[in-house]
Amino acid sequence: MNLPSAAVAASLVCLIVAPVLAQTTPSAAPTTVPVPATKRVTCLATTASLNGQDKRDQLQLCMAQARVDCLKQAIDQKVVGEARKGFIKTCVGRDGPEPQ
Repeated sequence: MNLPSAAVAASLVCLIVAPVLAQTTPSAAPTTVPVPATKRVTCLATTASLNGQDKRDQLQLCMAQARVDCLKQAIDQKVVGEARKGFIKTCVGRDGPEPQ
């Protein structure tokens, strides 16, 4: 089944493209401020076409991978204690429980 690899590929593309876009120099003053998509939003977008149990399973896998990625970032940046918990929540973009 190709669905897990498609979700992973979409996540990797987002992780690769975001830093590249962040390095570009801004042109004239933008009229709107872009809002960065959180990993949670990315997971929701990649599972939007799925239904039922497949959607729940893929969303859980994607969110788990997002949390691991954010934990790795926190470790690399040497964030510890309560600050790490906040960092991971902000990084993942999780305001509440995951939708089912």
